Amino acid sequence: MQRRSTNSSRSAVLQPRPKGEVLWVHATTPERYLALCDIGRRLKTLRPDLSVLASWEPDLRLTGTVGCDIPVGPLAEDTLAEAREFVAHWRPDACIWTGAPARRTILRHLRERGTGVLLADLLDAEMPHRTSRWLPDQRRRMLEGLTCILTPSKTVRDRLIRLGFPAERLEVAGKLRVSAIPPGCNDDELAAMQQTLGSRPVWLAAHVKLEELPRILDAHRNALRLLHRLLLVVALDNTPDLEAARGLVQNSGLSFADWEAGSEPEDYNQVLLTAGEDLGLWYRLSPVALIASSLDPAAQGQSPLDAAALGSALLHGPGIHAHRELYDRLTMAGAAVQVQTQGEMSDTVVALSAPDKAAEMALAGWQSVTESAATTDTLLEKVQALLDQREDSNAGT
Repeated sequence: MQRRSTNSSRSAVLQPRPKGEVLWVHATTPERYLALCDIGRRLKTLRPDLSVLASWEPDLRLTGTVGCDIPVGPLAEDTLAEAREFVAHWRPDACIWTGAPARRTILRHLRERGTGVLLADLLDAEMPHRTSRWLPDQRRRMLEGLTCILTPSKTVRDRLIRLGFPAERLEVAGKLRVSAIPPGCNDDELAAMQQTLGSRPVWLAAHVKLEELPRILDAHRNALRLLHRLLLVVALDNTPDLEAARGLVQNSGLSFADWEAGSEPEDYNQVLLTAGEDLGLWYRLSPVALIASSLDPAAQGQSPLDAAALGSALLHGPGIHAHRELYDRLTMAGAAVQVQTQGEMSDTVVALSAPDKAAEMALAGWQSVTESAATTDTLLEKVQALLDQREDSNAGT
């Protein structure tokens, strides 16, 4: 394990440092990694010349995602040579570190370079411990190089103050979690569709793979036996599958409207077929959403964040491996349900046709995916301030 992480670090420094500002983010859990990449993505919309360098602990198995330009992989051992080489090569202008500040050597090099370091999401179990009661306590010196510490725990805050860390550089903030930037939609189109649909029950199947479509149509046909006016909106995952999907819906015997051909749903239509480019509209119109690309147990799945942020009660299949932590969190909050079969899918859709049940799940999902929004905003502001200070300092030299 050590040799593998060292090789990863050394291969990383062979990549050229990009021009402009570099933000280094370091993750200690998969969820923190996703949250940091999300922060990087948002910062890049504000500072187009910014590059985001991401590293993580050796026991994590992660890959790059949107918002991370340089996923260098597991960080090497915290030796003097490795730390010096890494920091000297990348010369980060700011750093967000999550969890335990355990890599003292590399953090010392950042301090010596004057790089601002924000320590985010420090939990009770991650507090640094004194190495020996017979030796001087080095924890205060280690923490002094941190620009600010954000923690969701008041206990951690109190312990840090007792260690001598300045209270004005401490903030109690929510846990660091990935939050949603839901897709928008045309307000006039939304109002028109709300009027067209009226009180008609609607459910959405989003990110549908072509091979999943027959199972979803069968589940909808079963649900129609109890909910005769139920409309299924099918949003395909791949636009090139549209023609084949038209054939499958037509052969199913269900009456459908073709949104991409300019048709709007009539009262007799049972399915509305779309290419999936207007999900912001359909999430807002659908109290219940199946996040497809998940019915195959081996599938990686799609993120449920947008649907939850826009107020849909969530269904999904077992293939959610790329986003399991998010789905687990939403399931624990009572916002998501896994369905295995067509029968389970149709039964759940019918059960959630009761407006109060769908609204209860939707509220739980919205609360879950927005609870860390304030923490994200705080980190965005603080990173911006660090980068601006660095820019002013460089301009003055």
